[in-house]
Amino acid sequence: MTSYPLAVLGDFGSTTVFQLLSRALACVLLTTIAAAPLRAESITSTPVAQSFVADAVQRVAPAVVRLDTERTLQRQPYDPNLIDPLLRDLLGEPGLGPERQRGQGSGVVIDGNGLVLTNAHVVEAADTVTVTLANGEQHDGRVIGSDPVTDLALVSLEGISPPKAPLGDSEALVVGDWAIALGTPYGLERTVTLGIVSSLHRNITSLGFSDKRLDLIQTDAAINPGNSGGPLVNARGEVIGINTLVRSGPGAGLGFAIPINLAQRVAAELESCGNVVHPYLGVQLIPLTPRIARDHNRDPNALVELPERSGALVQNVVPESPAQKAGLKRGDLVVSAAGTAVKDPQILLRKVDEAKIGAPFPLEVIRNGRSLDLSVRPAELPGPG
Repeated sequence: MTSYPLAVLGDFGSTTVFQLLSRALACVLLTTIAAAPLRAESITSTPVAQSFVADAVQRVAPAVVRLDTERTLQRQPYDPNLIDPLLRDLLGEPGLGPERQRGQGSGVVIDGNGLVLTNAHVVEAADTVTVTLANGEQHDGRVIGSDPVTDLALVSLEGISPPKAPLGDSEALVVGDWAIALGTPYGLERTVTLGIVSSLHRNITSLGFSDKRLDLIQTDAAINPGNSGGPLVNARGEVIGINTLVRSGPGAGLGFAIPINLAQRVAAELESCGNVVHPYLGVQLIPLTPRIARDHNRDPNALVELPERSGALVQNVVPESPAQKAGLKRGDLVVSAAGTAVKDPQILLRKVDEAKIGAPFPLEVIRNGRSLDLSVRPAELPGPG
């Protein structure tokens, strides 16, 4: 066996091992450093899918506008005896001149001619209306007409053609559908909130508005002051309602919108006539169910016996109204209107809204256990006062 000097073997072996280890480590480090950016790049290059909310908002947001209004209010007279003489000497007599009041709301462009749909209470008694488009441009708006009964108004932007919103079908809604609210709550432009359709055909009179005729869409999408007049949108980016009011308090989550199908009909009348004519019978109604009737009939002090069935019970008849002229009386139970079964007052009111003024409107009522057929000719709903 050939032997080698230890020193020579040690020197050669050490040099070779260290060189190999160093080169291997350098290759590993270089490979790791070079591979890291490639892996990071491959991760970031995969696009994240955009949500359906973002897609829907992009369709309608260019048509959502902000409305700033100014109105003149006359100061109320004051009793000088109620003002501290010292304050009067220091501050002078309080002014009695007109006062300027500013308001704010939202709206949505519904056609290519610059027609903006909003709430009547947003532009009520406004002297000036300034409309801010989604791109920041400001234009003077002209109120074509408003309808306090449905709380809808139409504002015209003349000389421009801003983007219009796609309109959906509120009759196709079901509870649980997505609902997206857009508007300018508290002056915060381009605010979007998400919820669902919580309920349909919510009677506005049950919310304390006896002067309105509306079946509302209820949603838990956050609606706040300033959202009034803005659109409620479905998952496809189509307007399904006009936001109109909110109920706050413990739990909250109670927002309401006017169905877009009704809003379109009102807008068409406002554009052509400047106002909306509502048919009117002249009765006050309360709902009657078999259970309510049975409970009433068991009362020994009850003055009349009620039929144990569902319908709209006449509580009061307005003197000289179409209802009185047709022979309707207090205690009558309306069970059919224009061929449609009436299970509650809201069904009757919807049929009245569809009726023509002055045309025969058939009713079937139960009076003293007997069925009677009456014909009412609706008149125009009187204005306030």
